[in-house]
Amino acid sequence: MTTTTTPTLDRPPIIPAPKRRWRRGGARLLWPLLALGLTLLYNGLFTSGFFRIELRDGKLFGSLIDILNRGSPVMLLGLGMTLVIATGGIDLSVGAVMAIAGAVAAILIVRPEYSPLSVIDVGGSVPLAVLLAMLCAGVAGLFNGTLVALVGMQPIVATLILMVAGRGVAQLLTDGQHVYINNPAFEFIGTGTFLWLPFPITIVACAALLLGLLTRATALGLFIESVGSNPIASRYSGIDARSVKLTTYLLSGICAAVAGLIVTADIRDADANNVGLYLELDAILAAAIGGTSLSGGRFSLLGTIIGALVIQSLTTTILTQGVDAAMTRVIKAGVVVAVCMLQSEVVRAGLFRHMKRIIRLRQSTHSYT
Repeated sequence: MTTTTTPTLDRPPIIPAPKRRWRRGGARLLWPLLALGLTLLYNGLFTSGFFRIELRDGKLFGSLIDILNRGSPVMLLGLGMTLVIATGGIDLSVGAVMAIAGAVAAILIVRPEYSPLSVIDVGGSVPLAVLLAMLCAGVAGLFNGTLVALVGMQPIVATLILMVAGRGVAQLLTDGQHVYINNPAFEFIGTGTFLWLPFPITIVACAALLLGLLTRATALGLFIESVGSNPIASRYSGIDARSVKLTTYLLSGICAAVAGLIVTADIRDADANNVGLYLELDAILAAAIGGTSLSGGRFSLLGTIIGALVIQSLTTTILTQGVDAAMTRVIKAGVVVAVCMLQSEVVRAGLFRHMKRIIRLRQSTHSYT
């Protein structure tokens, strides 16, 4: 009598579900918030009256208000830069676009004879001058987007072209001279007050709200993350990566224009040589500190704002403590490197393992004693 055995199917091994990693948005903001909190705490302990806020002549004054106000241009640049970086690109031309926007607005208002734009008469209308300046910056952003999305040029090379040439364009428009502005309506952009706060803070809040709604209330944010994280899969999914990249570079140019208008209105001078100089680096650092992946995909607009506040609070700390100006960038770079390293899971895992070893060694020494 033969017994038949039923064949057993080889079942795949059960793989335990991986532990939930600390990748949520709130966790990514922990380290930038911690750096910002420690910087503010240091100032509160060693700078008298740092947290004091006063209301004088219908306007709030204080160190915290100054940090928000002075950090507004970097916040605006960082918001646009974040969207570009999320697509896997970079925009090195935002500082030059700031200079172009400020020069265009100032020339249209003042109409100096030596400028080629003096033939355009806006009738002294500040809103029209601002609109045309933002239009020029939008064209600059589309120029970058065309080189990257349509021509296929590397983003760092494409935007480096406008970074060099854009400031030259601003100098040509101003004939290499300073264009001084004496227009209260235009100066309000950089020095005005709205609801007791400096008007640049209101501009940043509105820009962040609009971009937040645009990227989270619509499909644009999902498209940006998809193009940045996996462009091939996004193309097979029917996402037009070229349109997405063009949109992000356009938004980056507009944000740079608003930042340039704020700086130009604040100093009452269209200085093509210095407006926005090296601010593109601070914008990239703000995005990196805020948790935006420089390889594309993941991004956080709120994190970028926090990163810009970290950079500005560090600058304020260094200036108030009387540190040599030559050491400013070195100290800022050290803090930025530390915050970015703490955002790395590999670094955090290594630190946690090292801390566990120290705790075990201490416990073992206590048990022997």
